[in-house]
Amino acid sequence: MTTKYKILILGASYGSLLGAKLLLAGHTVKLICLPAEADLINAEGIRVRMPVKGRAGLVELDSRTMPGTISAGGPQSANPADYDLVALAMQEPQYRAPGVRELLAAVAKAKVPCMSIMNMPPLTYLKRVPGIDVDACRAAYTDPTVWDGFDPAFMTLCSPDPQAFRPPEEKVNVLQVRLPTNFKSARFESDQHTAILRQLEADIEAIRFGPDKLELPVKLKVHDSVFVPLAKWAMLMAGNYRCVTKDGMRAIKDAVHSDINATRDMYQWVVKLCTDLGADPKDLVPFEKYANAALSLQSPSSAARALYGGAPYIERVDKLVQLVAKGKGRSSPVLDETVKLVDAQLEKNRAAQKQATPA
Repeated sequence: MTTKYKILILGASYGSLLGAKLLLAGHTVKLICLPAEADLINAEGIRVRMPVKGRAGLVELDSRTMPGTISAGGPQSANPADYDLVALAMQEPQYRAPGVRELLAAVAKAKVPCMSIMNMPPLTYLKRVPGIDVDACRAAYTDPTVWDGFDPAFMTLCSPDPQAFRPPEEKVNVLQVRLPTNFKSARFESDQHTAILRQLEADIEAIRFGPDKLELPVKLKVHDSVFVPLAKWAMLMAGNYRCVTKDGMRAIKDAVHSDINATRDMYQWVVKLCTDLGADPKDLVPFEKYANAALSLQSPSSAARALYGGAPYIERVDKLVQLVAKGKGRSSPVLDETVKLVDAQLEKNRAAQKQATPA
């Protein structure tokens, strides 16, 4: 009989997608989120809707009918030492929030294996990647000190390739998958911690859903290379962050396909950066495969939406890639321009927030 794990997920929006797959495999999941979200999830569970090949419409996964157990609460409601694995599914700026910061410190202290499913890799994970000057990358983080207590041996990164959103007309316990690709995780340093991931991978692979015994998309794939999750960098630089323009935001599809040659150049520039660091080209995603997937991404990226929605801080993978490249003596005028545009909009957002805050 396989072990049933207890998994703590920080963040209930994107975290619900991984959570739903773990629940279908019979594991216990606790989501850390805002009070209103926690109350709703504890009362009604979560719903995840996804397209499934060969089926019309969306298939809905309802946690109330799943073999696993779900609960939700605020940052003070969990003791990390009680869990086998912690997944980080919040946006990077959120980890400095009161309560969340303390919980993150408790995760580090408890030495629980920790898997990030953020676009922005935790600063700690970069210490596992050869050739990166980690100290030089601190400037890309909203508050780099929140990662200082972690041992890199207990941290891994999982590329959040599946695209999902909360439909605005639905309750906050509903998540809809737009692009049902796989989560791709690097192994942990230790075989013991990696064995947890490999079992979760096998358990999710074995799921057959509903009376039709459907094989569901969005699997967990565990890789030996620390570079596999960095395949997302090329996608983010070529698509997500290029949704930001001097005239406002545009859809990912338009960012990628309005000038496909410029997009290919940006993508290949990031791929070359990753291979310079030591990635095998096989660790990365071919441009054509990405460009084809981007055809279905009809909305602006979450980073662009947050930026033009007035957020004072967003995940700065653009700045991180710029700094990593600088450490290798490389630069890209296209990326530099993107970083400049994001910097300028964030300055504007912070000034507006300051103005709106009573003294």
